[in-house]
Amino acid sequence: MGHGTPDNMNRAGLLQNLLLLVHLRQIICGSVCFFVPEEQEPGTLAGSLSKHFPPPYQLLTQEYLWMDKNTGNFYTTEQKMDREALCPKETKAEECIILHNAIVRPSGDLIQFPVIIEDINDNAPHFENSEIHLRVSEDVTVGTSFLLDDQAQDRDAGLNGELQYHLEDSEGVFGLKVEEDVPFIILVVQTALDRETQDQYQMALVATDCGADPLSATATLIVTVTDVNDNCPSFSSDSPSSITIPGDSPRNMLVAQVRATDPDSGPNAAIVYSLSPKVSERAKKLFSLDSLTGYIRLTQDLQSDNSEELVLKVLASGHHCPPADMQVTISVLPKANQELTIKIGFIAEHQNQTMLLPENQPPTVLAVLELEGDSSFKGSCLAIEGKVPFTLSPQNGKYLLSTSKPLDYELKREHHISVVVHERSGEVSVIVPSRHVIRVLVADVNDNAPHFLQSHYQLEVGENNQPGMSLLQVSASDADSGYNGRVTYRLDKHTPTIFNIDPVTGQLSVLAALDREQQGVHKLTVLAQDSGSPPLESLTTVSIRVLDQNDNAPVFLTPHFIFFIPENVPPFAQVGRVGVTDPDEGENGNTELHVVSSSGPFVVDNTQGTLRTNSNLDRETEDHYELYLLATDHGHPIALTSTARVTVFVEDINDNQPKVILPSSNSSCLTVSLYAMAGTMVTKIYAIDEDSGLNSEITYTVVPPEPAQNSCPFRVDSRSGNITLAKQLLQKDLGMHHLFIVVRDGGKPFPLYSTIWVNLLVNERMEPCHLERAPTWTGTPNLVQTPSRAPMCEIKIPRSAQLTFLAGLGLMLASTCLIGVTVVLYLKWRRSCLRQSKRGHTEENKISFRLQDKYYSDD
Repeated sequence: MGHGTPDNMNRAGLLQNLLLLVHLRQIICGSVCFFVPEEQEPGTLAGSLSKHFPPPYQLLTQEYLWMDKNTGNFYTTEQKMDREALCPKETKAEECIILHNAIVRPSGDLIQFPVIIEDINDNAPHFENSEIHLRVSEDVTVGTSFLLDDQAQDRDAGLNGELQYHLEDSEGVFGLKVEEDVPFIILVVQTALDRETQDQYQMALVATDCGADPLSATATLIVTVTDVNDNCPSFSSDSPSSITIPGDSPRNMLVAQVRATDPDSGPNAAIVYSLSPKVSERAKKLFSLDSLTGYIRLTQDLQSDNSEELVLKVLASGHHCPPADMQVTISVLPKANQELTIKIGFIAEHQNQTMLLPENQPPTVLAVLELEGDSSFKGSCLAIEGKVPFTLSPQNGKYLLSTSKPLDYELKREHHISVVVHERSGEVSVIVPSRHVIRVLVADVNDNAPHFLQSHYQLEVGENNQPGMSLLQVSASDADSGYNGRVTYRLDKHTPTIFNIDPVTGQLSVLAALDREQQGVHKLTVLAQDSGSPPLESLTTVSIRVLDQNDNAPVFLTPHFIFFIPENVPPFAQVGRVGVTDPDEGENGNTELHVVSSSGPFVVDNTQGTLRTNSNLDRETEDHYELYLLATDHGHPIALTSTARVTVFVEDINDNQPKVILPSSNSSCLTVSLYAMAGTMVTKIYAIDEDSGLNSEITYTVVPPEPAQNSCPFRVDSRSGNITLAKQLLQKDLGMHHLFIVVRDGGKPFPLYSTIWVNLLVNERMEPCHLERAPTWTGTPNLVQTPSRAPMCEIKIPRSAQLTFLAGLGLMLASTCLIGVTVVLYLKWRRSCLRQSKRGHTEENKISFRLQDKYYSDD
């Protein structure tokens, strides 16, 4: 056996759990971990990634937190975090961890970090039952313990969820003992109990949590003290010990009644009366004793002319008790010579010696009684036998019969007043045979309202019920009689017309099918009215809870969702929200989304209700996607579904530079006739761009070399790419012209470009052109800037062209006049040809691809 105390053991266990919790947090959190108290106001700073990662920052899920992309700070949103709702299945020893995904660093790394939702004391303890009932026998010993199963629950964690209990209004009779290691509540009896002194105790059981601002809940603890047979019968002091009867008393006359009491209850208080075996045979023959009521009656008619005294020993027996006893002495007097008579003068309404009296009347004089008979009974008087609500008052030798209290028809409808003659003989009162029974009938008045068996009815009904279905039957009783007690039922005037009640039977029914989605709870007021004048009524309430059925399929916010997303978004980026609702409740309204009828790179994030990408997008490969979403609830027995169409358009970004199709290479070459007219289209540049919109709009510009040489005789159309003669070619233009063309798209903010060399040989003869190698650019490397619009090109004049130029110059000097005439005629002929060629100029632009073999060499 160890020597540690329980307190030391508890402290050691608490320290061990604390170390385990700290170690568990280190394992979970790693290097990046944040703790955020629940229920924070919107805009509260929850943490920052700036200490762990460089910017920029992007938080992928922003339901509860949003992040500043520049600072890495993240804040709470309008949707507050409720730890008990987010982590309902975690025990109080576990952390509530929400994983968040973010993109950090310029390289766009995807990271995942946990946010631990810390508990605050926002939930009060809760008792499942507002009343706790316990039965305790009155003979329990002091210190006896009773286990209370009804414990309070608190959804908070840690100290906020730990509960302490105490009793209020226990008056020191009961106390609480709460075991620290075992979550039980034990009620301890602190004083002796006695049911005969107090049979019920009502206390308040208070549960309080251990939070900084503690919250509490209260349940009513009702302890009923049950009876044990710890008392024995004893005779009452009002039981007669001696009685005198006349010698001519009739058979079955009530002589006396003995009464014994037992403070116990139920079977423990049952008393049986009997005569002692020592009673004389004469007494046993003349008198009988009722074992239950204690009535002593004559068993035969008396005709005695002599005095006689009989002694009865009566026993009162109870369970497991010795019998109590008393002695009753009965004196029999000789019978009288002349019988006395009673004369009655009625004052109240009567018929056939019967009076009719309305109930609830104040004490009223009913009749005047007078004793007539033998003068030997001058000491006689009238008295009422038994306990009845009537009195006799002597007045001037007569007696006034009155009610002693208002009569109640509901307690007793008919009274019999037995008036007898007593003669005083010494100290003993003698009952003489003269008696008269007066009958009083109580007339009912409407003084009782109908009374419902229950003050509140509750029931549950499944929706979509059959019209006319019976719900329940209410019942009210009325203690009055006749019309005063005839009850009819009706519903309150504000009750919906779909409910009906039978006015006679109280059967409540519903005339139409209930719809939980329109109204989940119906509260009805039922009135019960009697037929008295004026009528009295009472009411009861009926609460009808409509149970849900899976009768509603999920509903999308729109049958066709259309989203636009740039093609450069990273994987798992949000495309858009695909809202769906289901008006059912519970699992019947819990929906789940799936992508169907699609091979596109999309998945559904059911936690956020959003559509996300699961791979990279390329508009040039696929510019839009068509898919269908299937929404399924979790209803039983059959799950319901609905579908919605989704169109995702992939928006273009400028990620493709222009691609030059014509000319095919930088070393391609084309011969241009020296005699071609100004404005003639020499060739065409053709390029394509796989992007769309402005990103695919192409312009062609000539970039002059640095420093620029001779002006170029060729012009490039910036839109069409057509290369035409800017002027009439001269002898100085003979030779190779290298045009450095920059092909740009219209992308923003920076366009993309490609370059191509267009090599043109100006020659007198249309002979094939060949280049051994492609030209080399010697200008500025910055080709993105818009170059000068001057049609500059590099010209290289071959040696054969120089010799031809000198020979031609000599001939021109020798025959100036002849050449002049020839030139004039030639120019007229060329103008007429140009008019015809302009008509087919557009068609010539369209067939540039077919002229490729004519323009370029075998290269």
